[in-house]
Amino acid sequence: MPNELQKDGSEISDINDELYERFNITVDKGQEPLRIDKFLMNRIEGATRNKLQQAINAGMVLVNGKEIKPNYKVKGLDEVIVYSDMSPDQTDVVPEKILLNIVYEDTDLMVINKPAGMVVHPGSGNYSGTLLNGVAFYLLEQNPDISEELLPRFGLVHRIDKNTSGLLVLAKTDKAMRLLAKQFFDHSIKRKYVALVWGDMENDEGTIIAHVGRHLRFRKQFEAYPEGDHGKDAITHYKVLERFGYVTLVECALETGRTHQIRVHMKHIGHPLFNDDFYGGDKIVKGTVYAKYKQFVDNCFQICPRQALHAKTLTFIHPTTGKEMFFETTLPNDMQLVIEKWRKYASSVGSR
Repeated sequence: MPNELQKDGSEISDINDELYERFNITVDKGQEPLRIDKFLMNRIEGATRNKLQQAINAGMVLVNGKEIKPNYKVKGLDEVIVYSDMSPDQTDVVPEKILLNIVYEDTDLMVINKPAGMVVHPGSGNYSGTLLNGVAFYLLEQNPDISEELLPRFGLVHRIDKNTSGLLVLAKTDKAMRLLAKQFFDHSIKRKYVALVWGDMENDEGTIIAHVGRHLRFRKQFEAYPEGDHGKDAITHYKVLERFGYVTLVECALETGRTHQIRVHMKHIGHPLFNDDFYGGDKIVKGTVYAKYKQFVDNCFQICPRQALHAKTLTFIHPTTGKEMFFETTLPNDMQLVIEKWRKYASSVGSR
């Protein structure tokens, strides 16, 4: 059985910001006819019948390249592809009136600019105040007859960290969800982030390739594994935008979407994100030991009290029109202010 089918659903969810996995299965030649959901429950550890039926009804289970009905029975040598989130059922989403910065919306999808500090979906320790709590309220206001079964994790195909700001796309139909999930898996969706990192980066641009998986000791953290013996493959392309001596402003383009990918990859090459308390960026990493400089850095931490990371652009193919959609946001105020503060500091040091 392929390795990707051996992990339980929670592990898959743990190491992907892209919430949908693709499972490729070739049915054994001697397989007796068996209902597709029962067959897949035996092959995908952690899958539930409810999850599988949802995936089938949404057109996210293909047999020999075609969508199938829930009563389809697999037969020998069938080629089965499943695009689905097989993590355990999520916490119920209670609609809450929360201000949402909706950048774009049509009948198929929504693009939202998430502020730093907002969790994307409910979970342990975060049952309210999340983006999806606000989306649920917003959708019910639009359509009071919407089924509550559709509200939990409605249309969510990717996510960004609580303390990362920026763009997210949510699907409003099964078709949109299916086609967006496929784009994420195929890496055709383009995402660019802006980050302030510690240190003066050696190269103007480059690519970081190292698996990302849970830290073997500290389970809330993730780690880069360059030998690929743990975690999942992860690729980040970076380009220097501006240099400030002790810190550097960079643009990061994701080829894969692993949890904490940019944060982990930047730490891996010796440039943790500015004020990233998980990965060592919340202390002076580069610079002098003078009290005046320490005060300057502490002031910067107060201005931007989270990792300096923003999901700035998002490009994807619209699931209905087939047209390329491009969205871009300005940097949030905290990042703009701290960047300007470093720019002035670098200028003053350079003029001495």
